[in-house]
Amino acid sequence: MVFTQRFAIGLVALLTLTGCAGGPLGESLQRSLEADSQLEENPPFGQSISTPTAVEGSVAELAEPSRTDTVLEELDQDEPQPSDRDFIGPIYPNDNVPSSPTTSGGSQTFTDLDQAPEELQRYITDLATLGLLKSRSSSSENSSAQTTQDFEPNQAISRREFARWLANTNNRFYRDDQAQKIRLGVASDTSAFQDVPTTDPDFPQIQGLAEAGIIPSALAGNATAVNFRPDAQLTREDLLLWKVPLDVRQNLPDATIQAIEEAWGFQDAEKIDPLALRAVLADYANGDFANIRRVFSFTTLLQPQKAVTRAEAAAALWRFGNSTEGITAQEVAQSNSSSSSSSTEAVVD
Repeated sequence: MVFTQRFAIGLVALLTLTGCAGGPLGESLQRSLEADSQLEENPPFGQSISTPTAVEGSVAELAEPSRTDTVLEELDQDEPQPSDRDFIGPIYPNDNVPSSPTTSGGSQTFTDLDQAPEELQRYITDLATLGLLKSRSSSSENSSAQTTQDFEPNQAISRREFARWLANTNNRFYRDDQAQKIRLGVASDTSAFQDVPTTDPDFPQIQGLAEAGIIPSALAGNATAVNFRPDAQLTREDLLLWKVPLDVRQNLPDATIQAIEEAWGFQDAEKIDPLALRAVLADYANGDFANIRRVFSFTTLLQPQKAVTRAEAAAALWRFGNSTEGITAQEVAQSNSSSSSSSTEAVVD
C-alpha cells in the first residue's frame, strides 16, 4: 500500500514536470533536480548517483510481473507436488531402519491352563508371555514365533527341565545386569556330572548352575554328587535348594531342624535333607515373597521329597528377589511392552 501511494505521487509530479517543460517554472525545477557535480565525483556510501533523464516504460509495464517472478512461477508449476499417497515414511541414512524388538524366545499359548490350580495360572501365563516355559523340543532361544501347545501343569517336572527354566529365566530377568546372570557352560568345559556330557542339550544350563554353586556338585565340595540324574523328578527340597540362593544372593544361613520347626511350624521338618535346611530357613526370611508361600500356599507339611509339578515350578520362577527387592515376570513383560511401543512410536515419528 505504501509503495502504491509513493508511486502515484511520483507519477503526478512527473506529469507536472512534463507539462511545465519549456516554461520558466519547468526550467527552474529542472535545474533543481540536476545532480551536484561534487556528489557525482564523491558519491556517499560508495554508490554512484546519476540524474534521471527519462522514465523507462509505461505504468502498465511497471505493474507487469518481473521476468524473475514469471520464471519462478513456471518452475513451481513444473515441480511435482507431494501428495499423501507419495509419502513413504521417514528416511534413515544408510538404510538403518530401526526394527521393533521381539519378545525373547517368542510368546507361548497353552491350551490346558484351566487344569492348573487357579491360584497358579497367572504365574504360568506371565512366564509364557516371555516364552520361558519351553520344552526341550521347542527350547530354541532364537525362536520368535508364537507357539500353542499343552502345558500339562499337573505333571511332575524333571530336574533337567527345571534347571533349564531356572537358568534361562534368571538370565532373562537380569539380561541387562551382567552381575546377576548365570554364565552358561560351553563345550570346552569339563562336565561337573558324569551323566551330563557336553553333548547333552541342557548341558549349558546345568553346567552353568553347577559352576555357580547353585546345584550341589563336586565343584562345590559335594564328593558324592557325581551324578545329576537329569531325568529324575524334581523334589520340593531340590526346588528350594536351587531357587532360594538366586533370591537372597548371599550365603545361606546355618539351620537346624528346631529352627525350621519354630519358623515354619512344619511337622515333617526332620525329613528335610540337611543340605536343604538352610534354603528352607532363608526362604522364611523372604516373608510374603517366600517361594513356599507362593507355590504351596499355607501348609504345616513341606513334604520335602514330593515331586514338584510344572505349575508349581512356574510359580517359583515367577519372582526373583528377597523381602525388599525383587523382579517379577509381570514386570519384565510390561517393560518389554513399553520398549516395543516406544520403538514403534520412534519409527512412526
